This record gives sequence, C-alpha cells and structure tokens, in this order.
Amino acid sequence: MTGTVSVALCTRNGADFVVPQVESILRQSSLPIEVIVSDDASTDDTVHRIRAVFAGLPEGSREARVRLVVIENPKPLGVTKNFEQALLACSGDLIALCDQDDLWDEGRLEKQAAEMWSHPHLTALFGDARLVDASGTSLGLGLFDALEIDADVIRQVRSGAAFDVLLRRNVATGATMMVRRELLDSAAPFPLPWVHDEWLAIIAAATASVDLMTERLVDYRQHGANQIGVRRATLRVKIRRVLEPRGDRNAGLAVRSGLLVERLTSLGSRVPAPYLERARAKERVEEWRTRLPDARLLRLGPILQANARHWYSDFTSQGRLDMVRDLLQPHR
Repeated sequence: MTGTVSVALCTRNGADFVVPQVESILRQSSLPIEVIVSDDASTDDTVHRIRAVFAGLPEGSREARVRLVVIENPKPLGVTKNFEQALLACSGDLIALCDQDDLWDEGRLEKQAAEMWSHPHLTALFGDARLVDASGTSLGLGLFDALEIDADVIRQVRSGAAFDVLLRRNVATGATMMVRRELLDSAAPFPLPWVHDEWLAIIAAATASVDLMTERLVDYRQHGANQIGVRRATLRVKIRRVLEPRGDRNAGLAVRSGLLVERLTSLGSRVPAPYLERARAKERVEEWRTRLPDARLLRLGPILQANARHWYSDFTSQGRLDMVRDLLQPHR
C-alpha cells in the first residue's frame, strides 16, 4: 500500500536558514504532494524567501508539481500550536514534520514512508539525526547521543514498550518525525504545556504504535536562535539541575500528567485499559511529588518509600537522579 505525503514546515524569523531547508525538501528522491508552511508572525522575509524558491522552479519539472500553501499568523501562536495548525492543514496520508533550519538527506521521505507503509499499525515514526552547527559543520554527535537515548531505550521502543518509555520522558524529536494524518483525530487539539512532538508520540503510542529509525536522515542544526534545540547535559549541568530551586517544576509535571489522563480517558476504547491505568499512576506520582515537605529531612522517608515502590524508575525521566533532585532541591 502507498499513498500521499505532505510536509508540515513551521517557521518564525527563519530567513537565515530556511532556503537550504526548502531546497533539501525539493531534492527528495520521493517528493511530497505539498509543503504546508505555517509562519508564526515572522518579522523578517522568511515567507518571501520560501515563495521565491518555489517561484524559481523550472516549469514542468517534477519539483514544480509540489504544491506550496502558506499560512501567515498575524500574531504568534507558539511552537506547539503553530505545528498543530500546519499538521491540520495537510492533506497527505503521511506527514513529515519539518523545522525551518535543518537539512534533509535526499532519501528521508522515501525511507520513512516505506517504513510506515510496510507497518500499517504504525502511526508515528521518529529517528536519530546528525547535530551540526550554524554553518552545517558536524558537531561529532548524534541526536540520540545528546538525548542519552541508549541501546536499552531503543530496544524498548522497538519491542512495543514505547508508551512506558514516553511516559517517563520524551525521546521523539519533531524534526525527525513522520506521522499518519489519522493520528490527529486523537491528538488534536494539542494541550499546552505539552510540546507538539512529545504529545504526538505519546498519543500514537497509546492508540496504535510508535517506532524509531537509527539511520540519521536529518542534519539537525544548532545555533543561537533555535526555537527548540538540544544540548548534551554535562555533569556540571546535571548537578546544577539537582540543586536549583524546585519552583513550579513538579506542579507543571502534575498538570501535564492530568492533561494526558484526561485525553486518554476521552478516547475510550482506542486506548488499552493498562495504558490508561499507567497514565493515572504517573499522575498520582507527580501529584505526590508536589506535596513533598519543604524541609529536606522530612522528605527522606517518603522518597525512600517511593523508590522501593519503583515510582522513580517507572514514572520519572531521570530515575534515581530525580530521587536525588527531590531530596536535595530547595523548595524555592
């Protein structure tokens, strides 16, 4: 089975890098039927540059058959809602998510689409990427390396345990993702403060299936103006996170968990009962973390009990590191 592929490209003040990205889309071995651009109130000439690339395509060429649709927001929606708008405007059976500042290998769409078509139950696919600097020079690091997505995480996702992985933390980066359009029936509207890629991934895992590719099909550009970027956390950064004031972090995690439970409940039979129960357990854990005492000494007993119940290993992003964080972080 085969079908059509769209590209959902979100932009905001991306004039410096958007032309090479669009050109890499138009060099695909298997072209999309359309590129949907959702521009989030850019104040530069991002949109003009995109239109100019398409206007300069030779008449009658295969690239000229790719339809360009541009949505210009008068006021910024933010990354999550801008991607939601772009995705909903796509008409293809499959949709490749696209950042404004990356570069694609010529086979990205063909390879990801082939994987999706050969696995009909698969509704979201993500992958590794090469990290490059503003000039496109390799940083000598892969996206999975930077995010500490190791062989065990890869094995879990590929063996059908993606929901449990994603319940702990997001491992799917939107710039590498392809989804079936039907996923939007369950995922939209995207609730804030969830980010579009993590929301799409966990809803796909709850309602159908998620997989990953280890082949690096995207140059993921890191520069000073990334809307969402990635950096490998050094030991110093990890220690600083453990010791920084807790603030509203745990409350935010509880809110996110509650929104997930609310959505999964509303989807009824599309979500297996064990997944819904796991999401509810995650919500209970995050709500419990918000109630930890201000005094560190009074936290010790409850935290040790939670660890014995595997709450940290099963439901937090960093496991024992989160346990240490909950114990040591000042309240404010």
